[in-house]
Amino acid sequence: MAIFCLAKDLKDLKRRLGNIIVGYNKEGNPIKASDLKAEGAMAVLLKDAINPNLVQTLEHTPAIIHGGPFANIAHGCNSVIATKLALKLGDYVVTEAGFGADLGAEKFLNIKTRVLGEVPSVVVLVATIKALKYHGGMSKEEIKTESIEFLNRGIENLLKHVDNIKNKFGLNVIVAINKYTHDTQNEIECLQQKLLEKGVMLSLVESWEKGGEGATDLANKVIQLCENNNQNQNDFKYIYNLEDSIKEKIEKVAKSIYGATDVEYSEEAIEQIKQIEETENGIYKKVPICIAKTQYSLSDDAKNLECKEPFAIHVKEVKLRAGAEFIVVLTGKIMTMPGLPKKPAAEQIDIDEDGNIVGIF
Repeated sequence: MAIFCLAKDLKDLKRRLGNIIVGYNKEGNPIKASDLKAEGAMAVLLKDAINPNLVQTLEHTPAIIHGGPFANIAHGCNSVIATKLALKLGDYVVTEAGFGADLGAEKFLNIKTRVLGEVPSVVVLVATIKALKYHGGMSKEEIKTESIEFLNRGIENLLKHVDNIKNKFGLNVIVAINKYTHDTQNEIECLQQKLLEKGVMLSLVESWEKGGEGATDLANKVIQLCENNNQNQNDFKYIYNLEDSIKEKIEKVAKSIYGATDVEYSEEAIEQIKQIEETENGIYKKVPICIAKTQYSLSDDAKNLECKEPFAIHVKEVKLRAGAEFIVVLTGKIMTMPGLPKKPAAEQIDIDEDGNIVGIF
C-alpha cells in the first residue's frame, strides 16, 4: 500500500516494485523483485488500481479515494497521484493524514511532501473535547460529564501538536473541534481561550449533524489562512535532512515531535541499522524514516496519555522498505497488523445443523 501510494506514475510504480527486497544471498546482498524479473507482472496486477477513484458525497461534491496505509505503522496518506490530480482539478484540496499529528502529519510532511513536491498552505488539526479530557486522565465512563479540570490537563496534548505544526514545521494551523451534543459552553470557551493565547484559530464543526453547512465556518477560515499564506508564505522546514544518519533522523523526530528525552535501541535494532547502512554501498541511508508507534500517546506507551514525566522512545526493530523508499522504525509494543479487535469476530460466528448461520451481524 505504501509503495502504491508513493508512486508518481506507472513507470515509478514498476521501479519501486522492482526494488522490493525479497531476501538476501549468501554474501548478504539483497535479492530484489527485479532480479527475479517479477516487477512487470506485479505492475500488470496494479494497472487499473493505479487510477484514482472518483466518488460523490451525499451533497454531490467530488471526492477522490485512492489508497490508505495506516499511519501508526506506515505513512498514513492517500496516493501522490490522487493528490496531484486533485490539485489540478480544484481550487482547494483537502487531504487526510491519519491518526494523531505526531504520526500522520509528521509522515505526510517528512515523507509524502518530498515525493509530491508540494507543501500544504494550512494544516487542520482535528480534535474532540472528550478526547482532550481523556488525555487529561478522565475515565471513559465519565467522559461526557463537564470537567474544566481534566480538559485543561488534556489541552496540553493538543498544544503539543499545535506547536509541532506551527513552530517545528512552520505551517499555518487551525484546530477543528468535532462538536458533540454533550460538549458544554464552558468547555468550548475554555478551549477557545487557551488557543487564543497561542494565536491559533478554532472552528466548531457540526458536519456529522448538519452536513456541509456544519463545516462552513471551518471552510471560510481555511480559505482565509490560505489567502494569507499566498501573501505571506509559510516558513516550512523538515524535521530532519535526508543526509542525516538513520539514528539522527529517529532522534530528531522522537525529541522534537514526540517530546522524548532519549531514544533507546535494542541490540537487534542496532544490527539492523548497521546492515541498512551497508546495503548497496549505503544508498538507503538517505531515505526518510517511518516510525511505527502507538496512536494513543506521544510516547511509545499506549497507557501514558498525559506524558507528564520524561520518557524515552524504545526502538525494538528497524526494517528497510526499499520499494516504499523509507525505513520503518518499530517502537514499544506496536503491532504491524492494525485494526484487529482483542476478541476476533470469528469466535461469534457459527452454523447449526440446519445450516443457519449466526454471529455475523
